[in-house]
Amino acid sequence: MLVIVDVESKSLGVMGLAEAMTEARKRGLDLVEVNPAANPPVCKILDYGKYLYNLAKKEKDTRKNSAATKLKELNFHMNIDEHDYGVKMRHAEEFMFKGMKVKLQLKFRGREMMHQDIGMELIRRMRADLSQVGVADNEPKLIGKSINLMLSPLPARKRVRKFSHESETLPEEEEELKNDDSTPENGNGSH
Repeated sequence: MLVIVDVESKSLGVMGLAEAMTEARKRGLDLVEVNPAANPPVCKILDYGKYLYNLAKKEKDTRKNSAATKLKELNFHMNIDEHDYGVKMRHAEEFMFKGMKVKLQLKFRGREMMHQDIGMELIRRMRADLSQVGVADNEPKLIGKSINLMLSPLPARKRVRKFSHESETLPEEEEELKNDDSTPENGNGSH
C-alpha cells in the first residue's frame, strides 16, 4: 500500500502499486517514490524529467549563492613592503567581504628559512589585521618552505572594513567626473 499524491500536491489516498501505476499512466506521467521512510511510503504522480530538471536547477542555484566555498590565495614574502602589505590586506578584506575564504601563504626563499620567527610574527599580524572580516580556521602552520593560514569570513553583519572602503559615488557620477576631466590643465586653452 502506498500514499499517492498528484502534481498539485493533493492526496489521492492509499492505493496498491498496480492501481497507482495505472493512475499515473492514465495521466501520462510517472510514479515517483518521494518518501520511502514513511509508513506507508509516499509516492507522487509527476513528470520525472521535469522533476530532475528542477532538482538540478535548485542545486546549481545553491552552489552559485554559496561563495564561501570559493577560495582565494594570497602569496607573501617575509620582506614585503608596507605599501604592498596594505594592497594585499585590501584584497583579502575585499574577498572576505564577498564571503570567500582566503588562504594566506608566506613563502620563504633561501636563507630566510633561518628566520621563521619573523615570518610567524608577520602572519600573526595579518591574522590580527583581518580579524574584523574573518577568523582563522586554525593556527599558522609551517609546511615545507611556507607558512599557511586559512581565514573564513565572519557573518555578513559582523564584518567591518579596515583597509578599504566602498566607493560612495554611483556609476553615473563617475561618468560625469570623467567627462569633466576634459578641461585644460594649464588654463590657457592650449594643449
